[in-house]
Amino acid sequence: MSAPTSPSDLYRHSLRLLLDKNIPAWVDLWAEDGLMEFPFAPAGRPQRLAGREEVAAYMRHYPDHIDLHDFPDLRIHQTTDPQTIVVEMRGVGRLVANDAPFDMTYIAVVTVQDGLITTYRDYWNPLAVLEHGTVFTGSSR
Repeated sequence: MSAPTSPSDLYRHSLRLLLDKNIPAWVDLWAEDGLMEFPFAPAGRPQRLAGREEVAAYMRHYPDHIDLHDFPDLRIHQTTDPQTIVVEMRGVGRLVANDAPFDMTYIAVVTVQDGLITTYRDYWNPLAVLEHGTVFTGSSR
């Protein structure tokens, strides 16, 4: 596959990598100093990951916790900044620990520069996952 040419294309490609459980390739889409933020993270969970290494450490075991099957209802909105998109979507699958269904809505604000993700603010509701008795916490170390 050729390199994605727009923030929207890069984002769609990133979702395909998550569905394929190809976390190393997903992490490769990040700028070295990329920033991932979780404004609604519960106490004791990471609210900010600074740099590709922290993002990689956080995501390394993601497929062991959440088995994603699809991202239906994907809507990507352009902004006045051509490098920034706002994404609305659902992630569906199952929670690995207890085989409970996973169905989460997300809003993300993503900025891409030089073909790499530089900022990703992930507005998801961790309380929805906690209702099933588990939550992916990742690891920033």
